[in-house]
Amino acid sequence: MDLRSPREFAEDHLPGAVNVPLFDDRQRAVVGTLYAKESADAAYEAGLEMVEERLAGLLEEVLDVPVAADAWRPRFRELTAWGRDGRFQEAVEWTAPDPLPASPIVLNCWRGGMRSRSVVALLQALGERRAVHLSGGYKAYRAWVRQRLVELEPTMPLIVLRGPTGVGKTRILAAIEREAPGTTIDLEGFAQHRSSVLGDVGLAPVSQKAFETALIARLAQLGPPPWFVEGESRKVGDAVVPEPLFEAMEAAVQVRIDGSLEHRVGVLAADYLPTQEHASELRDRLPFLEKRLGKKWTGQLSAWLDQGDWRRVAEVLLERYYDPRYGHHDQRRRWALEIDAEQPQLVAQLLALRPACGGGGGASGG
Repeated sequence: MDLRSPREFAEDHLPGAVNVPLFDDRQRAVVGTLYAKESADAAYEAGLEMVEERLAGLLEEVLDVPVAADAWRPRFRELTAWGRDGRFQEAVEWTAPDPLPASPIVLNCWRGGMRSRSVVALLQALGERRAVHLSGGYKAYRAWVRQRLVELEPTMPLIVLRGPTGVGKTRILAAIEREAPGTTIDLEGFAQHRSSVLGDVGLAPVSQKAFETALIARLAQLGPPPWFVEGESRKVGDAVVPEPLFEAMEAAVQVRIDGSLEHRVGVLAADYLPTQEHASELRDRLPFLEKRLGKKWTGQLSAWLDQGDWRRVAEVLLERYYDPRYGHHDQRRRWALEIDAEQPQLVAQLLALRPACGGGGGASGG
């Protein structure tokens, strides 16, 4: 359970963590301002008042049962008194029990300091012995992620799926994963971006930190290599692919997937227009693309979309924007397999490549 503010949590957090903030974003800003402009004591006192107001709900969320005020308030005030006179260490078990309790409740804050240790002390005083805090907090976890990224091997065995926009490479990755769990790395899924100028329509792109967290978590889940990944440039939206992984993708076994214009238009429609909200967001982006296509296209794609003629919009974007812009990137590659996206045995043929690609062991850094 992550005790940081919602904004901190949204930027990145440990996989599977639940946000139970001690301070909301406004309160955290107030405490930070008091600390910087007045004193640590002023920030501490203001923070205590805010926490006391939120504590009943927080304890109920953590423990999944209501806690009476006459049970937690005396212990809370005892802890705050110890904090004021420097005896806070007496309130907290600094070392987790060994072995850890079954189904531990692990709490973290930014650096494993006052926020998480105070709540752990209070929970333990209320009889919840499963409560422990994460040593070093999110800051230590983030350092661990960065180290794992450094340790990635540029020789990791990969099979890279490439091909023009709209052939459905992400869908094919999902189909492979259903057939052979633990064999795919979905970078666009981690980034929440389709890696194109319209790639965030209907999605919520994540921070670089969250992208890296998702990548490292996935590497730890993979089965034996080689693994399938969609071919990308160095950036997926604004998320930067780690250099060792990008090098591995460039040196990997390459597969070319093609598809008819009709198939590609259908894939784009399913990705970009499943709801009216998607259509409105797409409508807002079209003027930028019309400008890139040339003066004669000003207002044309938007008009077609307003008329419900999405197919015409997609055909123009594919033939006049995406294919000329991205098509030349793969001309120099040597293909281990070239296959049509509508081939019924597509997944089986891709999986048949794995034995010939070698590899062994687990994911480097995972």
